[in-house]
Amino acid sequence: MASVQTEAKPIVDQTKALDWLRQMLLIRRFEERAEMLYQKGNKIFGFFHQYSGQEPVAVGSIGVLREDDWVITAYRDHGHALALGMSARSGMAELLGKVTGCSKGKGGSMHFFDAEKGMMGGHAIVGSHIPLAAGFAFASKYRGEDRVALCYLGDGAINQGGVHEALNMAALWKLPVIYIVENNLYAMGTSLVRSSSSQDLTTRCAVPYGIPGHQINGNDIELMARTTLECVEHARAGEGPSFIEARTYRYKGHSISDPGKYRMRDELDTYIKNDPIVIYENILKDRGWIDDETIEAMREEVKAEIEDSIEFAERSEDPPVAAVYEDITVAPFIPQE
Repeated sequence: MASVQTEAKPIVDQTKALDWLRQMLLIRRFEERAEMLYQKGNKIFGFFHQYSGQEPVAVGSIGVLREDDWVITAYRDHGHALALGMSARSGMAELLGKVTGCSKGKGGSMHFFDAEKGMMGGHAIVGSHIPLAAGFAFASKYRGEDRVALCYLGDGAINQGGVHEALNMAALWKLPVIYIVENNLYAMGTSLVRSSSSQDLTTRCAVPYGIPGHQINGNDIELMARTTLECVEHARAGEGPSFIEARTYRYKGHSISDPGKYRMRDELDTYIKNDPIVIYENILKDRGWIDDETIEAMREEVKAEIEDSIEFAERSEDPPVAAVYEDITVAPFIPQE
């Protein structure tokens, strides 16, 4: 089994580090308040998948991209969108189904899109977006560009056939795509040890296709950034895809309806005690880059931003009924009266 790297060495300056910390705090607060709205029963409908606990994966990896690169992910997508710079207002309005949302209120929690920021969507069908990432990368290579695509997937998607077809094609054609498995150890309610014959996903998914593989501690934000940057430079140089297995953990159940009783309390408590956001706060304090007063001010600022996003979403309008016929690829048949 590949060894898990855990060392953390500075690859950022103070300004960037504080920005990453704020992004993680923003994602955490967004998710917590959105869940509270969902539980009211009349604010957010449909499915809802919390990202709390996995913030360093999205923030660290997206933090080394260019503005013209692409990001595509599965349905646990709020964190990636916010890390790309989507406003909390746009995200919260989408959750509430409002026309001011990032997908005009028609996508909901699992379908955050913002093409201008390179957010090519959250996708609800497990594994469906993984070949699409290869498609974006193929477009970059075909056009003679050096744009890269970051594709996030969960450990539960590894058993989908399309995943391995995409990995094979990406390797064969040397496509500039980086596949990042957010291995939070559970596929819905099924642990990795019960769903995969090998718990070493890097050896299983990268080695057979000749793709460089990296198994790392995804909760170490700077290690996440450094590893992703190495893969991005590899892709821009025309050397093809890379595979990152980012070991992480989700604090909540698979979705809001999941009580998470399949997890031992001791296991959950251990991960919560090692909150990656608190760990990074302490790292930055040790460097002299931040103090407790600044952290508290940052937290209050984030709280205010999220409360503003909720107020904005609640006063925004619902999509008009006619919008059901907009943003579709085929014109609907409307019978004549």
